[in-house]
Amino acid sequence: MQKNSISESVIRRLPKYYRFLSALERKGQERTSSGELAGHLGFTASQIRQDLGCFGEFGQQGYGYNVTALKKQLKAIIGLDEKRPAIIVGAGNLGRVIAANIDFPSFGFCLSGIFDIDRKICGKEIAGFAVRHMEDLTEFCRENSPVVAALCIPEEAAQKTAEQLISLGIKGFWNFSHCDLTADKDSIIVENVHLGDSLMTLSYRMQ
Repeated sequence: MQKNSISESVIRRLPKYYRFLSALERKGQERTSSGELAGHLGFTASQIRQDLGCFGEFGQQGYGYNVTALKKQLKAIIGLDEKRPAIIVGAGNLGRVIAANIDFPSFGFCLSGIFDIDRKICGKEIAGFAVRHMEDLTEFCRENSPVVAALCIPEEAAQKTAEQLISLGIKGFWNFSHCDLTADKDSIIVENVHLGDSLMTLSYRMQ
């Protein structure tokens, strides 16, 4: 099955499967089943089998899944073995937290630079990188060819900055800018992260 034919809901569940398998592997568990996965993740066993079936034949009837083998296969499917060069635009509080606490290589990316427009921040070191001014962005992209950008900038600057980055070769955005970017969905991948949405969901559930 082609990747572009996989539904968004299936894609959203893959990291949950991978995280749970990683936990089982750390405990030394050698095999699992769709029933066990379902019991811990809140999905049905049938749904899990259907999701995995989108990518091939995994497991054996009566045996289940080998934890390490399935984790390895999911790692390849998700693309965690890749090391796509990435940059962070915006070295404020959120940008610093992401740079310091996200293990980019574990998720298929390699952080290569951090940028900001505030000259008071530029030159300071974050997670081993000296923050560069946005004026250096064009030259940096030509020399290092990043393909992903994490946007940690104000909403009003996000769209214009994204358009500039797209012109410099950026193909994917991890967008924390409190707005949904407008981009060509056939060539540009945008993952909009609205932290407030999660908090509002929690608020609803608390009622």
